[in-house]
Amino acid sequence: MFGNPFRPITTNHSWLTSGVVALATDIYQDRAFDRMPILADALQDAGCDSADILGHCRSNGPHVRGCWVIDLLLGKE
Repeated sequence: MFGNPFRPITTNHSWLTSGVVALATDIYQDRAFDRMPILADALQDAGCDSADILGHCRSNGPHVRGCWVIDLLLGKE
C-alpha cells in the first residue's frame, strides 16, 4: 500500500496523459484494481520508466484504495 519512504518516488508530468489520469481515476472510484496492469501499459506508453511504479502496477497486489501509485498519479496525499 505504501511506497518506500527511504526512496521517494515522483512522477514526471509527461506521464500524466489524459488517458493515464482517466484510468487511474476509474480504478480509484470503481475500486477496479484488476485494471492495474492496464495502467502500467498506459504509463509505459506515456514514457514512464520507473521500475517501482511499473512493477507495482503489474504485481499481484493486493491492491486497495490508498494504493500509493494511484494516489501519486492523482495527487492525493
